[in-house]
Amino acid sequence: MREQFSVVSLFSGGGGLDLGFKAAGFDIKWAIDINANAVASYRRNVSPDIICGDISHINISTIPHADVVIGGPPCQSFSLAGKRNCDDERGQLVWRYFDIIKALKPKAFLFENVVGLLSAKRADGGKILDGLLNMFAEIGYHLSWKLVNAADYGVPQLRKRVIIVGTNHGCFTFPEPQYNADGSNGKRRYISVSDAIGDLPPVGTACITDHEMPCMSQLDKYIVSHVKPGGNYMDIPDEVPSVRIRRLKQEGGHTTCYGRMHPDKPSYTINTFFNRPNVGCNIHYAEDRLITVREAMRLQTFPDDYTLVSTSKKDKNLIVGNAVPPRLAYELAKQLKANLIENIENHVDKQHRQRD
Repeated sequence: MREQFSVVSLFSGGGGLDLGFKAAGFDIKWAIDINANAVASYRRNVSPDIICGDISHINISTIPHADVVIGGPPCQSFSLAGKRNCDDERGQLVWRYFDIIKALKPKAFLFENVVGLLSAKRADGGKILDGLLNMFAEIGYHLSWKLVNAADYGVPQLRKRVIIVGTNHGCFTFPEPQYNADGSNGKRRYISVSDAIGDLPPVGTACITDHEMPCMSQLDKYIVSHVKPGGNYMDIPDEVPSVRIRRLKQEGGHTTCYGRMHPDKPSYTINTFFNRPNVGCNIHYAEDRLITVREAMRLQTFPDDYTLVSTSKKDKNLIVGNAVPPRLAYELAKQLKANLIENIENHVDKQHRQRD
């Protein structure tokens, strides 16, 4: 029985999803991304079989057939922080993903996106998710979807993402969570921030890449020095001349803004702005500084030998913050592989019974 399946990867970025599939034994035969620095990083760390291009302009007939298609269209249009307008150019990429699935007819596909997809609306008021599920079902796929928390699968990060899996035979069952907050019910306790990054050498150490002291203004340094582990903007002195901080204190919400990580808990979502104190919980749990790119990569479960190849600091943050954590990808890929093998075996058994 064959145990290796081929993969076409769309919106590949730096390859977080692909690393997980490779680790599970899949063969990545073709990939594409529009960001040149992400493509360079992918080539360095994942596979040379990626092209830099706009998927909207690629002739679909030139994409090779594969057993599995993976990828998540850019999520900004569905982000809870954005306008959730799915009729803009980035939102249209979702339908491009569908067109490619329809043309390639893989045995299975995996689609990843942000929580905002659950409430994203089309121009006619219908839900994007319902429309997607109906469209995939109409072309013959059995569908399973789930709001997955990466921390449940060994990622030191409370990162929730929508995962849709379609198969042309049988149904995909999501892997059971292996971790929870307190280690109860036979699960392991969530991997904490200190577990993940506590053994890294001091910033600036030459033995590991992308572990330099982040730049911070004097005001940001002052702010950071007042935020306690697990705290946020509520710890910042009222004397700080910031209209935004005053508004946050008055209105509440946005609990991760100006947040400092807690050493004994997973981090919150690592976004593409982890070089800023005011967008997410990005302050180191023990030092008065923001986390480094390498620390963000650890929290995303990139291996230490993954080397970012980028002419831009901003793109390094994009590559890391937009990635599917490889550890989560591996757990999903391992389950999908088992599902594909089972479906093939069931199909062979059915053929034998029909002949008998």
